[in-house]
Order: sequence, then structure tokens, then C-alpha cells
Amino acid sequence: MIRILLADDQTLIRAGFRALLDAEPDMEVVGEAGTGRDAVRLAVQEKPDVILMDIRMPDEDGLAATRRILGNANLAGTRIIILTTFELDEYISEAVRAGAAGFLVKDTEPTELIRAVRVVHDGDALLSPSVTRRIMAQLASQSRAATKAIPLEQVTEREREVLALVGEGLNNAEIAERLFITPLTAKTHVSRIMTKLMVRDRSQLVVLAYESGLVKPGWSS
Repeated sequence: MIRILLADDQTLIRAGFRALLDAEPDMEVVGEAGTGRDAVRLAVQEKPDVILMDIRMPDEDGLAATRRILGNANLAGTRIIILTTFELDEYISEAVRAGAAGFLVKDTEPTELIRAVRVVHDGDALLSPSVTRRIMAQLASQSRAATKAIPLEQVTEREREVLALVGEGLNNAEIAERLFITPLTAKTHVSRIMTKLMVRDRSQLVVLAYESGLVKPGWSS
């Protein structure tokens, strides 16, 4: 079962998500939080696999809660999907930098929400190529990303190719097609890169791809 925590200050949204997700045979909503502080408390208590986290909540916003949850070593297996009203929420790039596995707009189709939970639970990042480029271009422009030194010496040439494609927002199947390798081989490369660069998940690899200069804002896949 995929254990899910809902964090949103709107009761109706939580109720709708709960009804949708609990109806899936492989999913279970284990808690609901109306504030960021409650989200952190329930995350520690329930240790969910996936958290759907609204950014704008009272008491403590979702961004602060995301940082606290993902900074907790006891919650290393928890992944967070940020919920937002607008696709380019001003806080999204910060959420990705904090380690969020991706984001969804609140009017996402039900089938897409269910798919998103499974994708993130399986270890992938929920960032489409177009959205990735916009978010990371914003992130890069807000920092000295292009000049930041990233230790890529231990990363092989093939792994650099894979990292660049991750930075463009491609999933394992798309990387495999681009490089004429199998999806399993692509997944293995991604896992090795994450280990070598000591990052938590795929979304942080996207950040590193931009910060290292392997991908430039405005590049297309």
C-alpha cells in the first residue's frame, strides 16, 4: 500500500483527495493536516510514503513544513508533492530546491493525481520537461547557478549525458530512447549519479544539472 498524508487548509479539497485516493486498491490516506505544523507532526507520527502538501497554509506554510520533513533523517523514505493553485507559484522553485519530488496544480485531473502519486512513490520526479525548464530557469536566475562548482569528477561521461537529460525533465524511458539504452540501464545510471552526488531524489538532480552548467536556462529537449 502507498501510505499518503494530505496537507491542505481547505477541508473540501482534503475530502475530495481522500475519497479519490482511498478508492484505489494500492493507496491509503493515513492522515490529514490543515496546517504546516500539523503536517510535520503527522509525518513524524505516520511516516507516510507520499505527502500532498499545499504551499499556502496557516501556522506554518508548506514550504517550511517541506524543509522540516525532508530534513528529518527518520523520514528519508517520504516524498512530497507540492500542491499549488497556479502552475508557476512563486514558491515552487524553492520547494524543488528543498527536495520536493514535484508539484501539481489543484485542478489536476483525477487520473493524473493518481498517476502522480504512483510516479513519485516509485522514485521518479513529477516535473514535465516544459515545467522543469521554466522552474529551473527561474531558480538559476535567482542564484549564481551557472558558476556554482559541482564535483562532477566522479561522474562518468555517460552519466553526465544522463544527468543533462534529467535536467531537461526527461523520465527514464525517455532517457533510454534518447541514448539508445534500456529503461533499466537509464534507471541504474540515475541511481548511481544520485549516490555519487549525495542527493536525495531526482528533483535535486535537476537542480544540480542547472547549477553545474550541464543544462542552461532556455535549452529544450
